[in-house]
Amino acid sequence: MKKFINIISVCILTLIFYSCSAQNTTDSQTLNSLVTSEEFTFHAERANPMNYDVINTLNSIPNNPSTRILQLDAGSYTIELRKGKMEVVLPYFGRAFTSTYGRDNSYRFTSKDYTITKSQSKKGNWVFKIKPNDVNNVSDINIEVYKNGKAFTSIRSNDRQPITYDGYISKNEEIKEKKID
Repeated sequence: MKKFINIISVCILTLIFYSCSAQNTTDSQTLNSLVTSEEFTFHAERANPMNYDVINTLNSIPNNPSTRILQLDAGSYTIELRKGKMEVVLPYFGRAFTSTYGRDNSYRFTSKDYTITKSQSKKGNWVFKIKPNDVNNVSDINIEVYKNGKAFTSIRSNDRQPITYDGYISKNEEIKEKKID
């Protein structure tokens, strides 16, 4: 019986260590090239509203925990940085101070006039402070890129409460030009 317990313990520990090592990470060389070029795509995996009223409202929905609602579809919500162009498609959960007409409640815009300030923290993480000049309601976007490729993004707006997103960065997809025959 003692042998059996030892074998089970070793198997469980092996599975735990294997799951810890199987996390998504980007190798440091690829990460450094993405950061230095300032051309990458942030993929949001989770939205974190700053207002607990929103979280309490989501928790009040029967048979539906708020954690599942705030988990975002992989690849659907992104911030894409290219030379001279930033494209943002992110959902918004929170309180808006001014009303919007229609269904334009999320962050969906393309900016061609923006400034990027890049710095490195003491821990080796890269911090991008982006200020779009041609978008009225967004005052700044902060993206912190960790050494393993994971990223944390916060968006401050003039007419809404702040919101943060957890996710990762990757290389931009190539844009294929259509040929006209």
